[in-house]
Amino acid sequence: MDFIFQRTYRGPLKAVVLDWAGTAVDYGSFAPTAVFLRLFESLGVTISAADARSGMGLMKKDHLRTILSRPAAADAWKSARGASATEADIDNLFEHFVPMQLDVLKDYAEPIPGLQGTLKELRQRGIKIGSTTGYIRSMMDILAPEAAKRGYQPDCIVCPDEVPAGRPYPWMCYQNAMQLGVYPMAAMVKVGDTLTDIEEGLNAGMWTIGLSMTGNLAGLNETDVKALTIEQKNEVRKQAEKQLYQAGAHFVVDGIWDLTAALDKVQARLSQGWQV
Repeated sequence: MDFIFQRTYRGPLKAVVLDWAGTAVDYGSFAPTAVFLRLFESLGVTISAADARSGMGLMKKDHLRTILSRPAAADAWKSARGASATEADIDNLFEHFVPMQLDVLKDYAEPIPGLQGTLKELRQRGIKIGSTTGYIRSMMDILAPEAAKRGYQPDCIVCPDEVPAGRPYPWMCYQNAMQLGVYPMAAMVKVGDTLTDIEEGLNAGMWTIGLSMTGNLAGLNETDVKALTIEQKNEVRKQAEKQLYQAGAHFVVDGIWDLTAALDKVQARLSQGWQV
């Protein structure tokens, strides 16, 4: 007679893995968007902000591929450059993108409101704080120290050029687990504002929490969000939540300030024997 045994983790949450831009710092995730727009404009190619944001969360070369796979951006490139973009063009774009991104990162290191209080609560609970990003290590070598000056310093940082592939592959999350000394993956929660953040966490076997109002999907800075009417804010939230839940997020909240309440819900599911 054959038996199948299945283990279910019912213990405490041990770690969260936060995204950077749009989740922990850079309200609205503007640093990559601004540079992508300027990069294409420098080559005589006009793309929309929606095109620039289309691959947010991916390693930046993959992000460029995503932009140029969109019909409007592809047509704009062909019209301006005389032919469809090639892999060599993407390599060249990335080569020019890196120094442009490095030049502005210091200006986008401000922690999102509520981050400090959330970090304090997490550490009081004994929850470790990891991070993944679409930025390569040379970019994080600039952004991370600036964020640290402003009070944000996670326990570890893993970049896509330090693993076989970036999001949506799970390798950065696995590297976080190893560096933090945490297992099983069901004891960890991936938190981010992009669809690829959610995919990354799910692919790693983690719980996932999406952020609707501070990141790429809303695409608004804090001042713009405060200027919205209640009806407008609800509509922005609704559209972002829909996309994050469709990507598989277990829970969606407005911003990092709501994270601990969402973690309580994850912990309740764990205690009841729910599986990721």
